[in-house]
Amino acid sequence: MSKLACGCPSANVRTIEKKDTEETTSTESRPSELRQWPTQLHLVPPSAPFLQDAHLLIAADCVPFAYADFHRDYIKGRVLVNACPKLDDTSPYLEKLTAMISQNNILSITVPIMEVPCCRGLGMMVQEAVNQSGKDVPVEIVVIGIDGKRKS
Repeated sequence: MSKLACGCPSANVRTIEKKDTEETTSTESRPSELRQWPTQLHLVPPSAPFLQDAHLLIAADCVPFAYADFHRDYIKGRVLVNACPKLDDTSPYLEKLTAMISQNNILSITVPIMEVPCCRGLGMMVQEAVNQSGKDVPVEIVVIGIDGKRKS
């Protein structure tokens, strides 16, 4: 595992062991489906062990706020990486995504984005990273409306 340049302890790579989650009653809170840390694309090294044999979820930052069942419908069973194609410095993203795909056996990639035009760049970056990796990884781009409903 490679060391990150920053000394922030929140950037330490961790796998979060999960048992199959059980349905909760209406008085219990639903458990998180998150399986690893960190999630921010800038902080996830391509060598992170949780990327091997992963169904990768590359989500635009706003999606979990807009889509109420994000954990249940998207995170469960996947490794989450999140980014904002508008506000982040995305210059290293294509190279990093290509390395993640090239260096690991990524089984599939799901890219939930918002319906706003700036989000489309994330899907385009992922498609280009798959092309540059030379691997045949299925990519599904899911568009979420600002009303919180799935558009595609």
